[in-house]
Amino acid sequence: MPKITYHHSSGAVDTVEVPEGTSIMRAALTNSVDGIVGECGGQTMCATCHVYVRGTADLPAISDDEDEMLDCTADERLDSSRLGCQVIAGRDFADIEVSLPANQN
Repeated sequence: MPKITYHHSSGAVDTVEVPEGTSIMRAALTNSVDGIVGECGGQTMCATCHVYVRGTADLPAISDDEDEMLDCTADERLDSSRLGCQVIAGRDFADIEVSLPANQN
């Protein structure tokens, strides 16, 4: 089963195992991981599931919609920034570590 490790700005860490097909955003919401809001429910219409991908994960390219929304993040956009709703377990990664920004909205 794919695994997602969330690193909070406080230093706390949450790790969850998820079924393939689960987004980073949905996994956080389903497992009560603080730090991801997911206001739009995964429709690439907000930036409240912003994460910083750790390491050298080989993820697919950022879509135009995701790129536009990443310009609207509450915390700084970095080269490692992604929307958690667009990164899917099994399709895009087996295991992944992400840092959560201090602010989502």
